[in-house]
Amino acid sequence: MKNIILAPNPYRDKNFQTVRSAVQIMKEAGLQPRLCLPFEVDRTYDLPRDLRFFRLDRELPNAEMVICFGGDGTILHMAKAATRKGIPILGVNIGTMGFMAELESTELDKLKKLASGEYTLDSRMMLDVTVQRERDIMFHDICLNDVAITKGAVARIVHLAVKCDGVQAMECGGDGIIVATPTGSTAYSLSAGGPIVEPEAKNILITPICAHDVDSRCLVASDKRVVTVEMAQNARRNAYLSVDGGKAVRLSMGDVATIKKSHLETRLVRLKDRSFYDVVNAKFKKA
Repeated sequence: MKNIILAPNPYRDKNFQTVRSAVQIMKEAGLQPRLCLPFEVDRTYDLPRDLRFFRLDRELPNAEMVICFGGDGTILHMAKAATRKGIPILGVNIGTMGFMAELESTELDKLKKLASGEYTLDSRMMLDVTVQRERDIMFHDICLNDVAITKGAVARIVHLAVKCDGVQAMECGGDGIIVATPTGSTAYSLSAGGPIVEPEAKNILITPICAHDVDSRCLVASDKRVVTVEMAQNARRNAYLSVDGGKAVRLSMGDVATIKKSHLETRLVRLKDRSFYDVVNAKFKKA
């Protein structure tokens, strides 16, 4: 393996201390990693002059792996671009929970295994998200964790109607609805009362957020279902759709959000032999 991108979150990895250690360890193992920022930083942010950063868009086409240094948000941000190029991702946790990260910042020595190919790949289901307004496609993206359709910051209720394969599955008023992958089951969906689902499972989770209807419960649908969400007839004003915690898109009455399993899958690099339940127990004890 020759072309490995190290993508540190500068707001998590202070002074790039963790990625500096990783570079040293990997070079000693015969690897030649390249540093790329996973996203654009504020113009007032000064990068250290002793580190050379390359442009991510130029390095990705030839990369064999991307190693993210940060929290789950850093991995989510990188997942779209890397997955579209077919590049696996390895996460090093410098955040809080870090469910998707394989290593903690204290386990960098395990990166030496990459030189001898001592790793496996986990495939993670993604969702394809489209927002249609009459005949026009207003938004399209993929996500690894979830789609959140919410009321926004105003203290009011949003009424949403959810269908699976065109059949009414749920209609509820509240703060909104989360449509998540199994990977996303331990994120926003869990906070809203959704179940923990093994990441290898093939399901789509539909979880109401602070529903005012006591009968509203999380639905676990097959990955073969096509989920549509739109504002109910008695809804007022707007709702907002956000993919993997990104910038929100405003939805108006009549807009239809269609969510289904993507043909793309994110591949996560595994260096340790551990169960998903070991991860869950360790992370919740840590929290």
